[in-house]
Amino acid sequence: MTVSVTELADRFTWIDYTVFGFMLAVSAGIGIFYGCFGKKQDTKDFLVAGKSMTTFPVAMSLIASFMSAITLLGIPSEVYQFGLSYSLCSFSYMLVMPAAAYLYLPVFHELQVISAYEYLERRFHRAMRWLGSLLFIIQMTLYMAIVVYAPALALAQVTGFDVYISVSLICFVCIFYTTLGGMKAVLWTDVFQTLIMYASVTFVIIKGAHDVGGFSTVWARNAESGRTQVINYDTDPTTRHTVWNLFIGGYLNWITIYAVNQAQVQRYLSVQTRQMAINALWINLVGLFVLTITCCFGGMVVYAKYYDCDPVRAGVVTKADQLFPLFVMDTLGQWKGLPGMFVAGIFAGALSTISSGLNALAAIVLEDFVRSGCYPGISDNASTLVSRGLCIVFGLITFALVFVAEQLGNILSATATIFGIIGAPLLGVTTLGMFFPWANATGAFVGAIVSLILTSWVGVGHQIARFSGQIKLEVMPTSTDGCQNLTIAVPAFLHDSEGVEPGEVLAIYRLSYLWYSTIGFFTVIIVGMLVTLVTGKQDVRVVDPRCLSPAVIWFKNWLPGLSGLGEDYIDEKDELKESKSSSSLGNTNPSFTPEILEKTYSENENYKL
Repeated sequence: MTVSVTELADRFTWIDYTVFGFMLAVSAGIGIFYGCFGKKQDTKDFLVAGKSMTTFPVAMSLIASFMSAITLLGIPSEVYQFGLSYSLCSFSYMLVMPAAAYLYLPVFHELQVISAYEYLERRFHRAMRWLGSLLFIIQMTLYMAIVVYAPALALAQVTGFDVYISVSLICFVCIFYTTLGGMKAVLWTDVFQTLIMYASVTFVIIKGAHDVGGFSTVWARNAESGRTQVINYDTDPTTRHTVWNLFIGGYLNWITIYAVNQAQVQRYLSVQTRQMAINALWINLVGLFVLTITCCFGGMVVYAKYYDCDPVRAGVVTKADQLFPLFVMDTLGQWKGLPGMFVAGIFAGALSTISSGLNALAAIVLEDFVRSGCYPGISDNASTLVSRGLCIVFGLITFALVFVAEQLGNILSATATIFGIIGAPLLGVTTLGMFFPWANATGAFVGAIVSLILTSWVGVGHQIARFSGQIKLEVMPTSTDGCQNLTIAVPAFLHDSEGVEPGEVLAIYRLSYLWYSTIGFFTVIIVGMLVTLVTGKQDVRVVDPRCLSPAVIWFKNWLPGLSGLGEDYIDEKDELKESKSSSSLGNTNPSFTPEILEKTYSENENYKL
């Protein structure tokens, strides 16, 4: 490597800025179209697109929402540093999508709740709803801050832009079109941004592989360094990646997103029929798998190019997450406009995630804290205004939290850590409600709190130990033999603090980040059921059958203690709606007899095996 990062950044010309600006302009234009030229939006239109969407835009949005710059930058960096083992995580998607489509999604569609955490009130207690919503708000704001920071870091690397100028661009463009256009603008910008994301990444990787000598050369150089080893059956829970934590932890991390995350549930409710939502999930499975494998191969291509001159050790970049942007400018810098397309792709991934998050956070606060708390009689016009205002507020909070995200290190593991610490208790308590009819509200609440405390202790303890030098990442070997005219530096995350000998760390802090979701999930289930046994099981006769997963209904005749399930249930909320002839998103069936229960769940094709 003889070209400095400054020379590479100079290759980002006005043509690239034009391409990048075009992507931002189109995203803003879609917001203007739906906000100013479409029909006047009510709250239902703003939050769930009036339930008028079809399969394709929702499928594209599902892909875009959580396959952001964290995927495009984080996975190549992960493979470059730690090898190809992470690719096994993509096979867990094959279990995630069917589980989300047939075990969790039908419950939300049957109840037609705008807030995913209204389910927790219907199944348990209003306090559970507020707890779930609060956890989601914390999780999503932290996650969005990382999503904003990652592409800002990329743009700073390839153009010399100040990181905080880039952060401002992402946040304020996203706030603009999300606040103006609502869910329809979010979904259609996601379609546009997903196409850009796929096109830019695919082209960069194909061109890079061709430049280094083709697939055979890429594979050979990675195999020589040990990066092609995928299978690791090590049972040590502190090993970063093994078959066990990639499948189990990977499944629980992703099912948290696709089964109970508000941003995804809103998309399921924005389509015209439940089958459209299921079809969108199957399309999403293909898109998710292809993008993950493509990015893994991208990491191999980056290593094949820099196999004899590691840019991190050479001091060309300061963070491993900057490797892929550096590779792009090194590979495409002479092709005017193509670096701009890559930057647009990175920004597109970030914009789609932030817009989804802002819309979801607005829905949560409106439904769970305004309508269900301080102002239950709020008018529809006022609700729409509040939703728009909340989008602005959470956009500004995300901007402020970027300063926290900057300190979290590797963006891929930081994201998994956040979803493990906060997302796993949410998944656990929702699963407790859907799959364990006997679980009571006290068990659910105690289980969620204990799980949150335990995962926070482990996750935060790991971060503190890493910053203090007690835990070091063991990256795979790299070389600087081919570096020319560069000063070789050792990055901060690879050496100890000067003059300080770190002490021994608690063994649990060394746990692989992929086990956090497993710990959090099973803690809720185990503690929740133990507390339920002590405080008294839930009477299944008064449980709303719509709150139970179809799996429970399918096998209810073989499960003990389900005799008379739902026969004494009366939904006062739905009964009141029916008496007022209100047109709402909710179901208006006030009571369930065993005969109605059988007809509802056995004749409905979505509940059949």
